[in-house]
Amino acid sequence: MSIVKHIPNTITCLNLFSGCTASLLAVEGHLELSAAFVLLAAIFDFMDGLTARALKAYSPMGKELDSLADMVSFGLTPGLIALGYLKLSVLGDASADFNPQELNMAQMAILLSAFIIPVFSALRLAKFNVDDRQTTSFIGVPTPANAMFWASIPLVLHFGNYPTIQEWILNPIILIVTILITSFLLTAEIKMFSLKVKSLSWKDNKIRYAFLISLIALAIALKWLVIPLILIVYLLFSILDNMTSKK
Repeated sequence: MSIVKHIPNTITCLNLFSGCTASLLAVEGHLELSAAFVLLAAIFDFMDGLTARALKAYSPMGKELDSLADMVSFGLTPGLIALGYLKLSVLGDASADFNPQELNMAQMAILLSAFIIPVFSALRLAKFNVDDRQTTSFIGVPTPANAMFWASIPLVLHFGNYPTIQEWILNPIILIVTILITSFLLTAEIKMFSLKVKSLSWKDNKIRYAFLISLIALAIALKWLVIPLILIVYLLFSILDNMTSKK
């Protein structure tokens, strides 16, 4: 029984290991590979909760370990990916060294703005652990969803031919505004529906099925561009769900 109890924690550790690898790759300027390991961490993050429910192997340690792993995989790593693009926009190289002696104050401020994401991710995770309103839904954008948004940027630019989007991404003002908006959404008082399902019935999962159908339609129409839009669609469907629930 003790071995079964630790299976979810082992999967959580794989999430953490993937997040550490993703962070290292982002620092070294390998943003596409970093994004791939963020996706792998997200799979492990989904699997540990699924396994814990299936095995009824819940524990306070597992909850804390999950938050610590998420902080690295979905808090620090997206910040480092954002830093990589800020380095590209300011220094012309995603793997350039952060050398204060070679940077002016404006450049340092632009680069350090990337760490707003880890700070707000930490606030989001701490809030989730003590907020009893978030047992069946979320208040604010979950850190994995935010991390997936940032991880989608290098994947879209690598696999798709979008020169205009690349110009936007390499604009430091657009990057900083995006950092501020996504960080705000992490702690915003917006109720977000959970993707976890207890049954496959349409009645209990109307919003989830509608969300998935919309993503499939967008994927067919927009191909790789659908990936960064997932967060926006998720936010819009959550707002729609809140409005219909109130009615």
